[in-house]
Amino acid sequence: MMNQLRERMTRFMIGRYGIDRLGQFLLTVGMIILAVNLFVRNYALSLVVMVVLIVCYYRMFSRDINKRYGENQKFERMRFRVTEKFKKVKFRTLQMKDYHIYKCPSCGQKIRIPRGKGKISIHCPKCSTDFIKKS
Repeated sequence: MMNQLRERMTRFMIGRYGIDRLGQFLLTVGMIILAVNLFVRNYALSLVVMVVLIVCYYRMFSRDINKRYGENQKFERMRFRVTEKFKKVKFRTLQMKDYHIYKCPSCGQKIRIPRGKGKISIHCPKCSTDFIKKS
């Protein structure tokens, strides 16, 4: 019985786009809004959940693979920009514990100096300028 159902579904999905990262994101957003709607009981939220899930299933069963692939690529580019900003912020906060980051006064090159060394002379590796800062 289960094998027949699986086989029918496999045959049905031949030539269709299926699920991708954008589809997973839409499905997750839909489920989160649905969970929030259980507590809030808002008609507008129910409508949003329905629209999100319809779009998700439309993309999944679509036969226009090139268009769905292009949509997913746009989503991946946006996701990459957002995650990279968070990674940079996380890296900077971790570095701030152990290091000072100074900019060279002449060329603007960022230089990482360990904390707790007192007043030191910093040599810029880019323009060879020397300047004094407190670490």
